[in-house]
This record gives sequence, C-alpha cells and structure tokens, in this order.
Amino acid sequence: MSKIKPEDVDRISEEMRRTILLREGVGRIRVIVHMDTCGIAAGARSIMKVLMEELEERQEIKDVLLITSGCAGLCNREPMVTVELEDESPVKYVDLTQEKIKRIFKEHVMNGKVVTEYILATETKG
Repeated sequence: MSKIKPEDVDRISEEMRRTILLREGVGRIRVIVHMDTCGIAAGARSIMKVLMEELEERQEIKDVLLITSGCAGLCNREPMVTVELEDESPVKYVDLTQEKIKRIFKEHVMNGKVVTEYILATETKG
C-alpha cells in the first residue's frame, strides 16, 4: 500500500466535499437529467456524460447539483433535462444532443440565460 502524500489529502478532501454536497442536495443550480428507459434509449447517458465532463473541467464550480430522475412523461421528446436556478422557474429542455447540452450548460447554467430554441416549457413557481 502506498503512502498518502499531502497533495492527495487535498484531492480526497475535495472529492468528499463534493460527495457530501450531492448527498445533501446543496446547490444554487439543479440540473436534472431524465434517465428512465425511454431517456436512456434516446441518448440520456451521453447527455449526462457531457454534463459530468463540463463540471469536471470547471473544478471551481461548487454550486451546481447534477442529478437524475425518471421519465417526465414525454418519451418522444427525450433526451430531456430540467434546469432549476435558485429563485427562478424550472426550464425543461427537450430533443437534446451533445452540442445542445453544451450550449445550455454554457448559457443557462453558467450565465443564467435560457436557451429558448430548445425549451419545451417553463414552470411557474408559486
């Protein structure tokens, strides 16, 4: 067994912090990938992979919670993602591709600007 180096402690600490945040659901932004059978068949795994890569590339991001859920009831519009920014109405994006989700991540998740071309609907918070 190899010895732990000081830089390993920082890395392990950061990984544990992110795991705890995910478990506790702390986050200013929630990105929900709908991954029931229909979503997976339509390509939701590749959408999730792109989102995970975007978050990995931006280690400084600490307030985005990436989670999965089941079917949203619109199988013919999968893959589908819901973006929820704190104090704003949730936005459902449909018919996604890897290129579309990269744009949504950059514009909506990172900069708060809804990408209207890809939305199905927004929900009114009450």
